[in-house]
Amino acid sequence: MNNKPLCGIDEAGRGPLAGSLVIAGVVLKNPIDGLMDSKKLTEKRREALYPIVIENSEYHIVTFSAKEVDKMGISKCLQTGLQSIQRHLTEAEYLFDGNSSFGIENISTMVKADTKVAEVSAASILAKVTHDREMIEMAKKYPQYGFEKHKGYGTKAHIEALLKYDRCEMHRKTFRVKGLDEPTLF
Repeated sequence: MNNKPLCGIDEAGRGPLAGSLVIAGVVLKNPIDGLMDSKKLTEKRREALYPIVIENSEYHIVTFSAKEVDKMGISKCLQTGLQSIQRHLTEAEYLFDGNSSFGIENISTMVKADTKVAEVSAASILAKVTHDREMIEMAKKYPQYGFEKHKGYGTKAHIEALLKYDRCEMHRKTFRVKGLDEPTLF
């Protein structure tokens, strides 16, 4: 029987038009009440759980800027992030939320692991809070985009701001935006 601890891994920021891709790995040292998929928690609850996860785990957070995502691509960023977590959190069994290990060995995957496995839920919280804090901070520098509201995702308000102001340094240039990157008839 294997006695290695479980390292849960999740990411935040795969789909937004702006901001970093954040990947977190967590090995819990103590059980934590109230862990679940970060998307199912309120922002206030995620912020409250964040320091509790930090205090009760070994963790590693890897961040790729919008420029790095543009240069490397999402898959290569995820591969690199998973390898970094394996190098920093050694002697563990690795479980990544989703259905692909992106070609990295010794990583198991599980769809919706962030709703089923405490370590992955904890990683989900660290990744989401890290991503969202960056977007809230960037909203101060670029208030015209409303990053504090949509966190870089392609909401109607965000796309309208892009059409009006074009992209800033926080935007991923390789992520196409209808009306900005493609000709329209109107």
